[in-house]
Amino acid sequence: MHDSSNRFWEIDFFRGIAIIMMIVYHLSFDLYFLTNYSININSLKWVLFQRTTASIFLLLVGISLTISFSRLKDKYPKKTLFLKNLRRGIKIFLWGFLITIFTLIFLKNGIIIFGILHLIGISIIVSYPFLEYKYENLVFGILIIAAGWYLSYFTFDFTYLLWLGLQPKSFFSFDYFPMMPWYGVVLLGIFFGNLFYPCGKRTFSIADISKFFPIRILSFFGKHSLEIYLLHQPIIILLLYALGFADLSIIGI
Repeated sequence: MHDSSNRFWEIDFFRGIAIIMMIVYHLSFDLYFLTNYSININSLKWVLFQRTTASIFLLLVGISLTISFSRLKDKYPKKTLFLKNLRRGIKIFLWGFLITIFTLIFLKNGIIIFGILHLIGISIIVSYPFLEYKYENLVFGILIIAAGWYLSYFTFDFTYLLWLGLQPKSFFSFDYFPMMPWYGVVLLGIFFGNLFYPCGKRTFSIADISKFFPIRILSFFGKHSLEIYLLHQPIIILLLYALGFADLSIIGI
């Protein structure tokens, strides 16, 4: 998202925390779904844990977009910066599309139609016009979150706006992050990015503890979040299967 030689360690650190939270949630989910382990993944505490994890990721997407844009906007023409975002957004969206294909082939139900990688990919592309704004993104972000919350109380007879947050009847997916409300969290991240990192620089002082071993480990995870996201679920499922806990027939494998 920005030059690795001039990264803000705290952003990689918090992304690393979110990665650990994601692994914990998905391990718990797999134990619930693939084994007889007694865990209520649909309880309020787990729902809040999952949404908090996703929110951290998406806030950091918005913050990182503003830092990258701020550092490059005086060096390159706007068209070049837009194409950079476009390529990156398409790349992440295509990873999400490959996950959709995989789940379509192997899962009996819960096919991932518009998961978090689809959302991040689209968000990176459509956020370009908003990257220079601050409080406007705060307002738009809150409105989109509110709209998504309102829409969650309804179901619809069509599927073509599923990506937007208009959920069809009897729809179920293992990973569903529609633009409303979740794009609103990205816009809040852009707001915070322009508030705390204008011109790609911190507006606050923070001790540099990036060399502390636990911080280095979590920051490493944060720097490689996409790779970990793509690999961790197959690894968890294979480990559970190898240890004799998982019944893969449940998901059609």
